[in-house]
Amino acid sequence: MKKKRLEKKHRKSVRNRNWEDKNKHDFAFTHDLVKHRRAVVKLPETPPNLNPLPSNFEPNATVIAHSKKWAFVQLAGKEQLCLIDERLKEERSTLLAPGDAVLVEFEARDAIVRGVAPRRTKLSRPAGEHGRLAEQVVAANADLLVVVAATVRPPFRLGLVDRFLIAAEVGGVEPILCVNKMDLVEEEPEAVRLYRSLDLRVFLTSCETGDGIGALRDALRGKVSVLAGHSGVGKSSLLNAMDPHLIVHTREVSQATHRGRHATTAAHLYELSGDIRIIDTPGIRALGLWGVSAAEVAHYFPDLAQMAAACRFRNCTHVHEPHCAVLEAVAQGSLSRLRYDSYRRIRASLESETGMTPGRRLAGEQGPPLPEPGGP
Repeated sequence: MKKKRLEKKHRKSVRNRNWEDKNKHDFAFTHDLVKHRRAVVKLPETPPNLNPLPSNFEPNATVIAHSKKWAFVQLAGKEQLCLIDERLKEERSTLLAPGDAVLVEFEARDAIVRGVAPRRTKLSRPAGEHGRLAEQVVAANADLLVVVAATVRPPFRLGLVDRFLIAAEVGGVEPILCVNKMDLVEEEPEAVRLYRSLDLRVFLTSCETGDGIGALRDALRGKVSVLAGHSGVGKSSLLNAMDPHLIVHTREVSQATHRGRHATTAAHLYELSGDIRIIDTPGIRALGLWGVSAAEVAHYFPDLAQMAAACRFRNCTHVHEPHCAVLEAVAQGSLSRLRYDSYRRIRASLESETGMTPGRRLAGEQGPPLPEPGGP
């Protein structure tokens, strides 16, 4: 063993130092060879024969769906599977989403996404806690957001509808409300009348009887729309009803929990007959709000914001302050208690550490007693 150590190979190069010149003495030099090698190593450079990514370009394709390093796009009237250029990096938000306008170039037989155009509109939400991104973009460049809710099975969730309305306004998308499964009830839910009073376009549909499907098709003609809503409300069934030639997988609502089951696992852009393009999104049970603070929630409730101008305090939260015009309006019945409860739950969720809505209730259930609106 000792002989082998004596025969150990010597380093071929020796670092020369000028010991006499103290100003040039390298006090940072280390005998730790591993650290020294790491310090002098150079990062790999872009091969000189590889053209840089284009900065100004005209998009020639639209993203249909994507998965990791692959993207399906609509190019020249056909679906094309593309590789995503590795130099396109995600920063704080999702790199690609259905509806994105992209530049596709070919190398031999390989199609490669080389550029992503700025988004005109978007529907997004906060990314997961353990992900490296902050914002998850669900759909891009949509004209309309179709908020789909069911009358029953699953029940109408007013709070989730309000969250989608906020997300639509933040992303610059026009929202409309589609109340599906009207064949299961005799009249529309009470909360729907509240949205009509806010000048929100409402469509009552039934995939079983076909009622309202034609009117919904007319509203979506010539537009890029996003279908979004609770799991099991019938988004995929609506697609099949609007275009019988389109076969989208559907699933029944759980009989045990009365909750929807995921039929759509990833957002996908479909082209229907009659110049209709729809991005179908996976059903969700909770929607986080991206880019909205607790103090800003009131601005996204137009009926509440109108009354808030008469509050005593400019920074009134409309929860506990004295002489709050909003609390007085709720107590007098001029502002819907359903809308106010929805506002308080969304605000409380944004104030909480978890971001979850505490005490989620159905549209017809009442919240806790109101605090006294008056005070000194």
